[in-house]
Amino acid sequence: MNTKKYTAEAIGTFWLTFAGCGSAVIAAGFPQVGIGLVGVSLAFGLSVVTMAYAIGHISGCHLNPAVTIGLAAGGRFPAQQIVPYVIAQVIGAVAAAALLYVIASGAPGFDLAKGFASNGYESHSPGQYSMVACFITEVVMTMMFLFIIMGATHGKAPAGFAPLAIGLALVMIHLVSIPVTNTSVNPARSTGPALFVGGWALAQLWLFWVAPLIGGALGGAIYRWLSEEPAGVVEGLKTA
Repeated sequence: MNTKKYTAEAIGTFWLTFAGCGSAVIAAGFPQVGIGLVGVSLAFGLSVVTMAYAIGHISGCHLNPAVTIGLAAGGRFPAQQIVPYVIAQVIGAVAAAALLYVIASGAPGFDLAKGFASNGYESHSPGQYSMVACFITEVVMTMMFLFIIMGATHGKAPAGFAPLAIGLALVMIHLVSIPVTNTSVNPARSTGPALFVGGWALAQLWLFWVAPLIGGALGGAIYRWLSEEPAGVVEGLKTA
């Protein structure tokens, strides 16, 4: 069953990265009819909603190392499962970035120097925001994301609506923070594109691991303090 969980996490993170980053790379700036920042925000949120309904019962549908860490900090996920979940998520994100590169590079004028949906700060921030501003943004946004996830999956929350609340939260996060960091709140999603862009994207990748992991742990711990019971474990299938 653990193999099924890890496979589900890899597939889910593949979908989030491919759909979200793909919307930015392929559709956001398409002449005359591009989807823009709102469209990219919706794409990321919808990728989570669709996968939460598809694989939530299998793996818990984390799709994000910061979510896995945050749920563990909140007492809702076993610590011994953190590493394999994170490995599966990164594999899925890298596979998605590879496929996106193959597709996007088939268009004339494709240029990795445009960023390939990578996250960055200072001169590589869409709005030229400072490293400190970007770090704070990623911590706070991820913290609130985990706070919402913890609440939406709480035993007393309305049944069946957690994927919608979580997906809409991700939409809101992107609507605010795309101009700041191009929105990460997900180290795996950041790693995939950065591996293909290289250079500055890899040099700045540290922030998009450290800040989301801190934010995720804070969000999980704060919600655990606010509301300990009931505490359902968010990991899908039970291990035999």
